[in-house]
Amino acid sequence: MENLAVKVVRRAQEADDIVSFELARAGGAPLPAFSAGSHIDVQVPGGSTRQYSLCNDSSEQHRYRIAVLRDPASRGGSVAMHEGVHEGDVLHISEPRNHFPLHHADRTLLFAGGIGVTPLLCMAQRLATIGVDFTLHYCTRSPERTAFRAEIGASAFADRVQFHYDSGAPSQKLDLETALANPDGGTHLYVCGPTGFIGHVVDAAKARGWHADQIHVEHFSAAPQRSAADTAFEVKVASSGKTYTVAPGQSVVQALQAHRVEILTSCEQGVCGTCITRVLEGEPDHRDMYFTEEERAKNDQFTPCCSRARSKTLVLDL
Repeated sequence: MENLAVKVVRRAQEADDIVSFELARAGGAPLPAFSAGSHIDVQVPGGSTRQYSLCNDSSEQHRYRIAVLRDPASRGGSVAMHEGVHEGDVLHISEPRNHFPLHHADRTLLFAGGIGVTPLLCMAQRLATIGVDFTLHYCTRSPERTAFRAEIGASAFADRVQFHYDSGAPSQKLDLETALANPDGGTHLYVCGPTGFIGHVVDAAKARGWHADQIHVEHFSAAPQRSAADTAFEVKVASSGKTYTVAPGQSVVQALQAHRVEILTSCEQGVCGTCITRVLEGEPDHRDMYFTEEERAKNDQFTPCCSRARSKTLVLDL
C-alpha cells in the first residue's frame, strides 16, 4: 500500500471500549485530501493491516481521526490498537480510499450501528456544511457505549441526530416503520455497522419499496462463509499459462502465494476491495461484502481473498 508515516498526536477514550486516535504528519505537513466515507489502511502492531474509517471533517488536511472498538472476538487488530498504540507512536498508513461515497440527493438518511458511526459522522459533517437535508439514526447499546455523543450534542447538526439505545425506553428505539415509511427517488440511505444491523435496515428498506440504487452500505467485517461442501478447483494464471489447485479451506490468494504468485491484500475478508482481480474465464463463487449484486452478476472480477469458483477453473488476469 502507499505508505505514509504519521504520529499519534492524540488518543482519547470516546466511550466504553472505544478509543480514537488523531494522526498527523511530523511538522504539521498537510495530509492527502479525503472525502466523506473514506477509510485508511493501518499497519497495526504485530504486522497485520486493518481498515478504519476517517471520522473527522473531510475539509481538514492537518489530521486524520479514526476510532477503534476493542473487540475480543476480532482477529487481533482492535486489541493491538488498544493495547499497543499510544500518543507519540508512529504508524504507517495508506492514503485514503473511498468505497462508500456520498451521492447527490435531495435528502439523506444515515443509519449507524455502534462503531459504524465513524464514516457516517464524517458524512453528517459534510452534509451539514453543504446544506443538504439529512437525519442520522445512531443505535448503540447504551449512552456509555456511544462514541462522540458529547461532540455530536455540541455540533451544529445536533438536531439532525436521533440516538437509540438498547438499554432505553421502547419509545426511543429505532422505528424503521416510520423512518423508512416514505420512499422517494430523491432520498438515499447509508448504513454502517455490524452485519446483522445492516441486514435489518436494508431488508426493511427493500420491503418498503426503496430501490437498491438508493441504498449504500459499508461492512466492517464479513461473516465467515466457509462450507463443509467446499471443493477443490483450479485457477489458471493467464500471463504464464500455469494452473494451480485451490484446496478446500484454502483461499485463492494462499494457493497462489505458495507458488510465488502474489496478490496485494489488506482485509482478507472481502470487505475492502484491495485484492480485486479480473476473471477472464469461468464463474466465481462470490463471497465478498464489497460488490453489488449487479457487479457480481457480470462475473468479470472477484475477490480472491475469500471467494471461490462455481466452475472447475477460473482464468485470472494475472
